[in-house]
Amino acid sequence: MVPKIVIINTRAANVHSVDKALRKVGADPVITSDPQQLISADAAVLPGVGASDSVMTALNSLRLTNPVKQFAASGRPLLCICIGLQVLFNSSEEGELPGLGLVQGSVQLIRPGMKDKFGNQMKVPHIGWNEVHFTDGETERNPIFKGIPQGSHFYFVHSYRCVPDEQSEIAATTNYGVEVCAAVVRDNVIGTQFHPEKSGSIGLQIYKNFFNLTLSVQQ
Repeated sequence: MVPKIVIINTRAANVHSVDKALRKVGADPVITSDPQQLISADAAVLPGVGASDSVMTALNSLRLTNPVKQFAASGRPLLCICIGLQVLFNSSEEGELPGLGLVQGSVQLIRPGMKDKFGNQMKVPHIGWNEVHFTDGETERNPIFKGIPQGSHFYFVHSYRCVPDEQSEIAATTNYGVEVCAAVVRDNVIGTQFHPEKSGSIGLQIYKNFFNLTLSVQQ
């Protein structure tokens, strides 16, 4: 039986690119803003683009805030992408609204004016491919990152960076003038600052791993 994977539609994300990526790896996802669909899902993806307040406003108005928290507490896989990762935190310098508070910490602006190792001015927002380093070895990583070579390049689009209170929850980092948290893992909740669906075959591997993880949990 194909597991039910829900893509949470906050109307502040390109959900169709996530849908396409999941379908490429064999999943049959459902794009929805219906809390009941989320509650009955085997796994869920929370994507996001733009600003954290717009995503939180949508979650609140669609009555999805508590269902997302309940889903996270249920132990089922929850993958959060870009702003979807940032709203997991308590607060963000980007906006006024509190986040979901599923990961303790804050989201801070990447300060403009930084320079790379060659002395070149680094632009904010950070847009483009960057090298990602996992904090754990291959055998210790969360299954969603298995088979991803150390130093792989992923596609980023962001002006803010997540700063978890617990260093142990940082699953991967990248450098953009300052160390940037590229991925977070807290039990069944996984977040990536980069966009796997925009990262070619290496990004598709993450979606394949997520689908396989869902299959193993379902069994």
